[in-house]
Amino acid sequence: MRPPRARREKPRVSAFTSADFPRILALEPDLVLAFSDLQADIAAELVRRGVAVHVFNQRSVAGILDMVRMVGAMVGACDRAGALADRLAAGLAPSPASVRPRVYFEEWDEPMISAIGWVSELIAIAGGIDVFADRAAGRSARDRLVTADEVAARAPDIIIGSWCGRKFQPARVEARAGFADIPAVRNGRLHEIKSALILQPGPAALTDGLAALRSIIGAG
Repeated sequence: MRPPRARREKPRVSAFTSADFPRILALEPDLVLAFSDLQADIAAELVRRGVAVHVFNQRSVAGILDMVRMVGAMVGACDRAGALADRLAAGLAPSPASVRPRVYFEEWDEPMISAIGWVSELIAIAGGIDVFADRAAGRSARDRLVTADEVAARAPDIIIGSWCGRKFQPARVEARAGFADIPAVRNGRLHEIKSALILQPGPAALTDGLAALRSIIGAG
């Protein structure tokens, strides 16, 4: 959970695909917010237990901003949520770039999964070109599977790893068959962005996640 204060003060009652239902019920929530089809079973079980649930499924930058506004409307904080969404949107001005490096963003390594929609958009805002932008609109991870040969063929200048809940290991990437000749590998441009900063489609992705991308993409 983030920010760090949340880890100290809030009980952890759910992971992304599993939940402690007795602990959730003990909190007597008026509303539970969930995200994506991967939490559909959790949401269904909570509904069966009499809990009100709203499931979001935002997959784009615009969807993240809409989610912020909707949460505000649901909890009676429309003005504050609207102001937050406006501040977030104001920070999305594209980085000026005379040269736009080609970026391969890897969400997972076995199998290899390329950037989801909002990450692909943020790469463009940060001044890069997502080499698998053609797959970013895929609704499921299966739609964004790539092979080592495909990555090598698209010759990224930068490789960014953000393995969900696991530390990115550049040496493992460099050792893949055919990767030695990729510009990113030849020039040592392999970087990590923590998944909590960019793979959760909320405000953090538009602030800390985008800032990390700008730093990496603009460094060369």
